[in-house]
Amino acid sequence: MGRALAALERGGLHFTPQTEDGVLYAAKIAKSEARIDWSRPAGEVHNQIRGLSPFPGAWFPLGADEARVKVLRSTRAEGRGAPGEVLDHGLTIACGEGAVRLVQLQKAGKQPMSADTFLRGNAMPPGTRLG
Repeated sequence: MGRALAALERGGLHFTPQTEDGVLYAAKIAKSEARIDWSRPAGEVHNQIRGLSPFPGAWFPLGADEARVKVLRSTRAEGRGAPGEVLDHGLTIACGEGAVRLVQLQKAGKQPMSADTFLRGNAMPPGTRLG
């Protein structure tokens, strides 16, 4: 990086415009595509969460009214269970292969919060199944 900055100062950089060959435009991400599919491998679920955070946000439905809960941060974790099953009190969720730990979540109309804070207002004991 230091060499590039020095070359820039000397006027020694040569810029080449990119061609338009092979340019593709991505379609808008539909809300249904952002829904977390817990049957996928943990690595894919974790990458979906990372890739869609903070907007539009990967989400899962919670409760009888199926309110959307965005997952803003996660980590890969150890554990096994049925896909979507809450495995512990730390919000580790089983996936098709492996598990993820939800670190930061956001309910609709609320501020982002840590998993600990989220669990204080939302009962999700081990064995709970997420949609």
